[in-house]
Amino acid sequence: MPRQFGPFSVDTPLVLAPMAGVSDRVYRQLCLQHGASWAPSEMTSADLELRQTAQTRRRLDLRGEHTPQIVQIAGADPQEMADAAQAAVALGAACIDINMGCPAKRVCHRLAGSALLRDEALVGQILAAVVQAVAVPVTLKTRTGWSPETRNAVRIARIAEDAGIAWLSLHGRTRACAYQGEAEYDTIAAVKAAVGIPVIANGDITTPAKAHAVLTYTGADGVMIGRAAQGDPWIFKRIRHYLDTGETLPPPAAAEVLATMRAHVAALHDFYGAGAGLRIARKHVGWYARQLPQGPALRAIFNTIEEAGAQLAFLDRQQRLEDEQGVAA
Repeated sequence: MPRQFGPFSVDTPLVLAPMAGVSDRVYRQLCLQHGASWAPSEMTSADLELRQTAQTRRRLDLRGEHTPQIVQIAGADPQEMADAAQAAVALGAACIDINMGCPAKRVCHRLAGSALLRDEALVGQILAAVVQAVAVPVTLKTRTGWSPETRNAVRIARIAEDAGIAWLSLHGRTRACAYQGEAEYDTIAAVKAAVGIPVIANGDITTPAKAHAVLTYTGADGVMIGRAAQGDPWIFKRIRHYLDTGETLPPPAAAEVLATMRAHVAALHDFYGAGAGLRIARKHVGWYARQLPQGPALRAIFNTIEEAGAQLAFLDRQQRLEDEQGVAA
């Protein structure tokens, strides 16, 4: 049965995590086509000067986006965050997501991202300022705390609920843990029990069975997938099918992986231009290659190609070879 998330009605949401340098518009659209419910933008800085950069302008280009268009912002100044939220809404954002979970040093050194978890008063000021500044839903992405000794996610969640946050996504690690070790879900369960707003669980959700187990254990309203979706947009379809039927879908066939990879690379060339698109395509192809028997060899050759057209020609040859093998079989 559909549930309400602010003004949006959706079955158990499966959300692509915002990942800088990964979840650009090309990849967001691909994941949405393969079953993701929502796909927030890559993190954008609230700093006015940084908002003028070509990179941020590209991240805020919402033309052709599937709805709802969710823009994630990061910063440490309440007024800057409010201004950035208003600017994003003016560009078409239907929802604003606030980043208080990024553990990267370059973000935390600006006292933004997960660094904010050490200042609960400032957290409240930022959340209230953004909620009051825009008419669209405002959500929060955060972690369980600054360190394992200072987990304060329950207090942060209550602050968020009081400020008018529509729902929150919680990664089961602290800032100090970064992406090391295993995510823990006790804190997510505690947060879900403590607040009335929806909670989306994040962290180490890599399979349909794991998604089901985390939802059952925590009582969360949905799951957010990050690294497990890299090179595998089909994971959303597999999770949704498992949640609906209890059955496990097989992974995509090699021919489908190659066709999707080729289309993705071509779209990256169009979106970024041949030069940047060529470089960005390499990491995506490396992730896709993990699903192919010839993956290591394919990745090694692909990474040596220095011309965008040659990348596509190489992938076309791989597709033809796969087709020929399929006919022979």
